Amino acid sequence: MSVKIRLSMLAAASAFSLLTSLPAWAEGSLSIYAWADSIAPEAVAKFEKETGIKVTVDAFSSNEDLLTKLQAGSSGYDIVTPSQHFVKIMIDSGLLEDIGASSMPAFQQILPEWQKQWWDPTGNYSVPLAYGNAGFTVNRNLYKGPVDSWKVYFEPSEELKGKIASLAQADEVIPAAQNYLGIPYCSEDPKEMKRVLDLLQAQKPFVAAYSSDNIENRIGGGEVAMHFWWDGNTMRVRRNDKANVEYAMPKEGLVGWLDSYAVPKGAANLDNAKKFIDFMAKEENATIEYNYYGHSSPVKVDASKALYNKENAPELFPTVPVKMGQACSPAAQELVTKVWTQLLQ
Repeated sequence: MSVKIRLSMLAAASAFSLLTSLPAWAEGSLSIYAWADSIAPEAVAKFEKETGIKVTVDAFSSNEDLLTKLQAGSSGYDIVTPSQHFVKIMIDSGLLEDIGASSMPAFQQILPEWQKQWWDPTGNYSVPLAYGNAGFTVNRNLYKGPVDSWKVYFEPSEELKGKIASLAQADEVIPAAQNYLGIPYCSEDPKEMKRVLDLLQAQKPFVAAYSSDNIENRIGGGEVAMHFWWDGNTMRVRRNDKANVEYAMPKEGLVGWLDSYAVPKGAANLDNAKKFIDFMAKEENATIEYNYYGHSSPVKVDASKALYNKENAPELFPTVPVKMGQACSPAAQELVTKVWTQLLQ
């Protein structure tokens, strides 16, 4: 054997030894489409460092926008985070991959009450990410009155004209109105839905904006006195921005939601998606996510490192009924769409 060949073999052996002594790095990328400001950047950076997978995160502000994106096909995303009723819609429409979620390590970290719920009864398609509720937030610099009923928001006093804001989509606003009126979610009764429309049309002159963007500045900065919003978002603007806001606890009840990780049909990076979901469900990383997002966690977190409790984050611990949003029948959804379209004309 020549010296040259021996040196080449030694170099190869040395290189192999070096490679096997390094952490196992995954290849490729991961593209996530999630609710705005919902995925902790610290957790993403940690995942990238540990795996070598490059992650990009784009944001949406409504389930409807996400559904439209997936229905168009070839979204280019590997993970999406729809709410519970849209998980069902997407499963029924063949828009999600069967990832065998219930057999993944992540699923074992899910609290029992959130496993295999009605939107994914087999547990094959989704892994819960966060849960909370939708209600309304008041700026206490502008409104001093009671906030114990939806009447304050849907049938406001004259002082609130032009000082109320709503979301841009019907998804949670109409169920909230149904809570107030005592109408079941997903009603197929045109007369009952006419009552919803009448209520919202009477409220409309008081509404400064129908918008799901820039809410924290609109309500926290005092542009409006009341805004349809979410529990954890209110908590964050109160704690982080020192805004004088309060999340209402209407006696008629709040609209519940739970967002989950899911994988769009035909995703290019399925294995990387599952790695990320498993990673985020680990207690340490779930705690990072919980502390960043500020919504309740369906995954076990480290109580010693969790930032929020009933004393400093009452928004996350509702004292009134919470009724989860439902996936409506086509007939019921048609009525919802009709009400919202007429409202915004």
